[in-house]
Amino acid sequence: MLIPDFSKLKNQGFFFSTLYIYPKNTGLPSFPHLIFTVTNDLSYDQRMQRICRTLAKNGYQVTLIGRTLPDSLPLETEPFFQKRLRCHFKKGFVFYAEYNLRLFRHLLFARYDAVCSIDLDTLPAGCLATLLRRKQRVFDAHEYFTEVPEVKDRFFVKTVWEIAARTCLPFYRHAYTVGKGLSDIFQKKYNLHFEVVRNVPEIKTLPPTVHGKPYVLLYQGALNEGRGIETALEAMRYLPDVQLWLAGEGDLSQALREKTEALQLGEKVQFLGYVKPKDLPDLTAQAWLGINLLENRGLSYYYSLANKYFDYVQAGIPVITMDFPEYRALQSEWEVGILLTQLNAETLAAEINNLLNNNTLYENLQANCRKARQAWNWENEQIKLLEIWSAACPHSKK
Repeated sequence: MLIPDFSKLKNQGFFFSTLYIYPKNTGLPSFPHLIFTVTNDLSYDQRMQRICRTLAKNGYQVTLIGRTLPDSLPLETEPFFQKRLRCHFKKGFVFYAEYNLRLFRHLLFARYDAVCSIDLDTLPAGCLATLLRRKQRVFDAHEYFTEVPEVKDRFFVKTVWEIAARTCLPFYRHAYTVGKGLSDIFQKKYNLHFEVVRNVPEIKTLPPTVHGKPYVLLYQGALNEGRGIETALEAMRYLPDVQLWLAGEGDLSQALREKTEALQLGEKVQFLGYVKPKDLPDLTAQAWLGINLLENRGLSYYYSLANKYFDYVQAGIPVITMDFPEYRALQSEWEVGILLTQLNAETLAAEINNLLNNNTLYENLQANCRKARQAWNWENEQIKLLEIWSAACPHSKK
């Protein structure tokens, strides 16, 4: 983050704490300070970067809080503050307990007008601190946390998070999530109205389209279980003119590399590692087809609305995705891809080969991507975000 000239700011009527810069009470309109809390290291969180940039550019003072990981990159300069908490534990129950304790201690003394907790894993600290400090609180659900594969079949862990949700959410009046399916579920379950702010990208200028052998099949995101990546690797055996690019890392990084070797796929599969959000649009635009193959491993995945789906469309490339409710609804608006009703290597390869051999179908899908991108973009979606925050924490005069 760039360091401001404190002497000039002081002369203009600002005072300082050890953490932030705040305007003095001058009688001029005040700018609410919002704190957003996540458990990642901030570097690759596209949704939170977009949200924080938008609010910062619209007069709010914004701080995004995450955690430091052993391989965390230096933070990029942004129009909002960023802070990482350092934890001894890296995963499991002890990590979440430690993180919430450290976050709670920070929120007890930091200056802010509202805290937005992202998902259940930061909710306890945000709820308790804002209740004690009598500050505003907002909840942002990026997923159905108790139905993710890592949680849904673990009775004790799931019960703990359900208790946290049912204890804290009655104290909230403002909440939003990524899609209508999850919004309906949460409203019924928690008796709290959830607005919808979809995880769509900013509109970009489309580069010239040039496709040829090998045709690039792109997956961007975490290399974790339930993402259909193993099936995509198996399908590559039936796709002689296709190359698979994997942009990301995760729990399966090593296992997927070993599987690639076992299948003798060689150069047909490219592991690109982590790609910074600012570099993703140029990479995505080089692909011929995007893949979004979440397995039906619980309601969180079934009702998901992945940002990669919209990233592909924004880049003007069709998508092959699962026939889940949110994608089915979007497909009814604009036919931008292929819906898979079952996930196996043979079916996936057959659909991709059909698209390779049907240039008219591909061009129609691509044309629909160009139309859909004018509607499915952050410039349109941010309007709802600003309305939510105007109601939750409006600009005011001292």
